[in-house]
Amino acid sequence: MKHFRTIGIALAATFAVSQAGAQELTGTLKNIKDTGAITLGFRDSSIPFSYLDDNQKPIGFAMDICYKIVDAVKKELKLDKLEVKLNPVTSATRIPLMANGTIDLECGSTTNNAERQKQVAFTNTHYLTASRYVFKKSSGLKSIDDLKGKTVVSTAGTTNIKQLTEANVAKGLGANIIPAKDHAEAFLMVETDRAVAFVMDDILLASLVAGSKSPDDYVISKDAFSKPEPYGIMLRKDDAPFKKVVDAATAALYTSGEGEKIYNKWFTQKIPPKGLNLNTPISAELKHEFAKPTDSPNPDDYK
Repeated sequence: MKHFRTIGIALAATFAVSQAGAQELTGTLKNIKDTGAITLGFRDSSIPFSYLDDNQKPIGFAMDICYKIVDAVKKELKLDKLEVKLNPVTSATRIPLMANGTIDLECGSTTNNAERQKQVAFTNTHYLTASRYVFKKSSGLKSIDDLKGKTVVSTAGTTNIKQLTEANVAKGLGANIIPAKDHAEAFLMVETDRAVAFVMDDILLASLVAGSKSPDDYVISKDAFSKPEPYGIMLRKDDAPFKKVVDAATAALYTSGEGEKIYNKWFTQKIPPKGLNLNTPISAELKHEFAKPTDSPNPDDYK
């Protein structure tokens, strides 16, 4: 009889622990469990990270990473199925929509820096970029100083427009800075000669040039407004349980070698919808980051 009572106590304890485990879910994980859905924020023109294909479906390098995170969340919560909702974001709306709970992950080309970490969190870095500018060969620009007195565009809500504004003051350029709603609109302003240059992350500029009507007409500057900066998938701040799952998923992806395979799919091969090839092999710095993943916002940590 004592033996059965011991078993009963053990079973009750196990049940209590499992109940406590279920009750301990908080924040994003609890919301996903309760609703059976996770919402991904996507960009419509951040090639090759997050953009729309011919069917208006979001695809790209960052989207692939986010779907791997979704798989890990589904496994963590022991869900048979998990609905994935897709919500468009822009440079200006991505942080507010993350903060107010509209999106759970932002799958794009968002720079992880100390200032943004005051508002949101980031998982392990998936790309390193520097802020440069694209211009037409015919404009004859050679350096940042040549932007003096010119009309220059950048995308609203980005670190790039902030860096451009700071350089404008520091160097006394007197440039007319125009904020565009998105990358496509900004590049169009250079195409149509409404701006002499577009300041943005170099890889995004490369993708826009590759997809333009006359790629040979454009040059991306050697001068940069920044050191190489990290991109990360964005998530809500102060949600340690969810971040733990996301960090583990991205770390496993990058260290396994699968991360580099996904990278090559988007950066060294033809990609939809136009069959563009960005011809951008993985850098030594990003290889090192994939081997030892980090969510550091400090550019000096990626040498």
